[in-house]
Amino acid sequence: MSEIGLDTTDRKILALLQADARLTNNDIAERIHLSPSQCSRRRSRLERDGLIAGYHARVDGEKAGFGLVNFISVTLATHNRNNSARFADLMARLPEVQEAHSLTGEMDYILKVVTRDLRGLSDFVNETLLPHEAVQNVKTSIVLQTLKDTSALPL
Repeated sequence: MSEIGLDTTDRKILALLQADARLTNNDIAERIHLSPSQCSRRRSRLERDGLIAGYHARVDGEKAGFGLVNFISVTLATHNRNNSARFADLMARLPEVQEAHSLTGEMDYILKVVTRDLRGLSDFVNETLLPHEAVQNVKTSIVLQTLKDTSALPL
């Protein structure tokens, strides 16, 4: 999808909302020197055009009991459309999987998975991933320290 006619004001609105999605139209209007009604129209258009895909609360995983962040590389058993679809269906059903990306190169997928502890990781790999018919091989990496964690775009 190509960029949808964003001007400087649209970029400012998006940047402010990325930093704090709870901002009201009045708050944003004040910060970018725009009338609240113009701000509201622009925000509605950004939502309608799909640039604002949603509003979410950012929950601290560790405080919520998910102390382990893991990256798991997956190689599929066979490379055909049906096998990829089976794997995609599995990913959609697993709440532990925060991200799943198809890749070029040595591995087929990289997953970002949260678990409560090592036992949870072991169960996830040995009881969910490895027995699945689409999966041939997995390699796990446990995150020791997160230096940066953001979904904000550099607007």
